[in-house]
Amino acid sequence: MNYPLSEEERIIQKTARDFATKDLAPVAEAANKEGTFPDEVYTKLGELGFMGITVPEEYGGVGLNNFSLVLVLEEISRVCASTAVTMSVHNSLTNWAIKTYGSEDLKKRYLPRLATAEILGAYALTEPSAGSDVSSVRMSAVKKGNEYILNGTKIFISTGNKAGAVIVFARTNPDDRKHGLSAFVVEPDFPGFSVGKIEKKMGLKASTTVELVFEDCRVPEENLLGEEGAGMKIALAGLDGGRIGIAAQSVGIAQAAMDEAVKFSRERIQFNKRIIDFQSTRWKIADMATAIEAARLLIYRVAKLRDEGQPCSKEASMAKLFASRTANRTAYDALQIHGGVGYTEEFLIERLYRDARVTEIYEGTSEIQRLVISKRVIEEYEKSMPE
Repeated sequence: MNYPLSEEERIIQKTARDFATKDLAPVAEAANKEGTFPDEVYTKLGELGFMGITVPEEYGGVGLNNFSLVLVLEEISRVCASTAVTMSVHNSLTNWAIKTYGSEDLKKRYLPRLATAEILGAYALTEPSAGSDVSSVRMSAVKKGNEYILNGTKIFISTGNKAGAVIVFARTNPDDRKHGLSAFVVEPDFPGFSVGKIEKKMGLKASTTVELVFEDCRVPEENLLGEEGAGMKIALAGLDGGRIGIAAQSVGIAQAAMDEAVKFSRERIQFNKRIIDFQSTRWKIADMATAIEAARLLIYRVAKLRDEGQPCSKEASMAKLFASRTANRTAYDALQIHGGVGYTEEFLIERLYRDARVTEIYEGTSEIQRLVISKRVIEEYEKSMPE
């Protein structure tokens, strides 16, 4: 794609592509087949500055922007979507939350270690009874002296058993669904914190997804993010960034799937000619390429809006909805082009097909994205109507 990138942006993109090709690709296949978490990958990403892309230089980061982050995430996702989701949560959610709402003390304690990947970040919002509906969070946080006591369970937490800093949402006021939620930075060695079930997933097998259990977990009051009761605002604003990250991951998966389809169809011979020369194959490739370009432009647009500090919930949902659908449709068609061999583990498309599926589920399902988009569209329409 000939999108007008600056010289710095081209360097960032190339650095990420080179790392993905030379350092990540050799370990990604084994890590995803064996379900192992390649810690050394994140150390190298930290050395490149990719684990602190948007963290200011004064806190150990490289002080870049969300646009740079999506460039990196797409390149990493083309080789290993598991690595990309860990990076996305770390950068888009954990780093962002502490940078935006943390006290100076929290920034100094956590951001330098997060930016270098000395520790990884996680974001604990989902509960057994609270998924799409954030206001249904039940986990409690009761102030006692100079501590908050947290009780409850979080589920489906990416990198939860590997993280050194977890953003946790809990209810400080059980009677106020909207303003009764607060956010905390929790370390795994805080008393009362433990890791529960480790999920066995369909895809993204080189990342971890776990249950976190809080039983009278003691969190120092200085680890409160922002003000008490600001949790809903933090959670929803964070999801905008998280959705941009998953949209970038989706485009990376889609691009990799199309690349595999083109490569395979140029080599596969049927009826005495390459299958890429059949019209049915070419139409599939045309649709893939068009959708990927459109998704990428949606992502670039919303990343720019977020960097400018503009409201972008609708645009983030549009990018996430369209990009995740593109990832799934492209992986489906690419596997179809491969035929029977695409259904075996011998070919990369099998992993891409499995990894793509969750992009329409996490960080808000496609159905939730449509609700967000339609709500904003209707509000904008009603505001423009004469009295």
